[in-house]
Amino acid sequence: MAERVQAWWARRQWSKQVEVPYEIGTYRDAWASFPALVRQYHPELNAGITLTQIPPAADVLLLWECDAGHHFVATPSEQRTRPGRERRRSAWCPDCTLLAAPPRIRPAAEPGTPVPPRRVRPAPTLCRKTPPLPPGSPFVSTCAPKPASAVEARMRADLSARFSFDIAANAVTVARPFFQHTEVWPDIVVADLRVAIEFDSTGRHGLEHVGDREASDRRKDRALRGAGWEVVRVRTGNLTALGPFDVEASGWNRATLDRVDAALVAARGALLVDAYRR
Repeated sequence: MAERVQAWWARRQWSKQVEVPYEIGTYRDAWASFPALVRQYHPELNAGITLTQIPPAADVLLLWECDAGHHFVATPSEQRTRPGRERRRSAWCPDCTLLAAPPRIRPAAEPGTPVPPRRVRPAPTLCRKTPPLPPGSPFVSTCAPKPASAVEARMRADLSARFSFDIAANAVTVARPFFQHTEVWPDIVVADLRVAIEFDSTGRHGLEHVGDREASDRRKDRALRGAGWEVVRVRTGNLTALGPFDVEASGWNRATLDRVDAALVAARGALLVDAYRR
């Protein structure tokens, strides 16, 4: 059960028999992927305990202050999963989110008015544009979003200069629906190795690939591995690895390319990868 930060800190002091159970900076790397939370947390509101002294999974009630000055109480887990599908900064504050989209208030019905039947939402329909291919088949999808990142273009150019891979496909069929599709769209589809390469960053406001978005990335990886593919993610902006072949890097450069090369060898073996070297 969640408890106040003062009680949680005192209990930790007693269990560890030390004055400072967690030194300042202990969990700095764990919180680095959530710059919006780092900005909203203030030690003076939480008994002088810094955010880097609190484990992200701790069941402790913390006081936060958003950019608009709203104060609210939430646990680290609640905060890390709060953004959902929204990209606004207000998604990190329940008060700002409520002001941005206030709930609709229905007028009270007159006494004796029959209650209308509850409307049942139909199950979401799957997109029918995916061709009837076996799970794990690479293809060119008309539903896939167009590349919007300059980094992705550099990645394609560097990989094409080093390997003779076929990277024309932009989608892979999967066995189970992924949202409204039976296909997923990796950043780079290496059909020859059956490997998907992704480039992850936290984005401009620090909301990308964290919280629910990270959960979606994990689900996507499971769908690909279930179809016989492997995933290599280049994780930047202090994002930690999600899979065994992910690469944690500061950005895309020659050193990162070499590490992706090594990850491909680890995933599919040197014999297969070397066959496509130029």
